[in-house]
Parts: sequence; structure tokens; C-alpha cells
Amino acid sequence: MLGMRESHRELDVTGLSCPMPLLKAKLALNELAPLQILKVVATDPASEKDFSLFVERSDHQILEFQNYEGVYTFWIQRG
Repeated sequence: MLGMRESHRELDVTGLSCPMPLLKAKLALNELAPLQILKVVATDPASEKDFSLFVERSDHQILEFQNYEGVYTFWIQRG
């Protein structure tokens, strides 16, 4: 069992603007098996809202979210 801050795959989308962080995360999630965890690191301020809306409309889940000095880190479990 993975700890909360561990992941099966990490995706660095720092420096990319909306909608690229979310599009790349969707593609990466599609490559994971159900219940595996994708860690996404982004710098686009819109990503916080974008990712929240995305998981509300999908069967994926944000297990943890951190915003540290403009770096947004998400741990998303594939549904």
C-alpha cells in the first residue's frame, strides 16, 4: 500500500498553461490501472480549479493537494 505522498507515476507540468496541465494529466491517468496514483506538479494557478472540476465529473479522486509558493501538487487516484 502506498503512503499518501507516494505515487505510481509523476507528471511535471510546471511552466505549462491551461489547458495543457489537465490534458496531460488526463492522458497519464488513462495509462494507469484503476486505483493507481498519479502525482501532478503544476505552476498554473488555474490548475487548482481545473483539477477539482475534472475529478467532480469523473470517477477519479484527489487524495491530497498542496499549494506551496505557487507550486500546485496533486495526488490523483484513478477511478
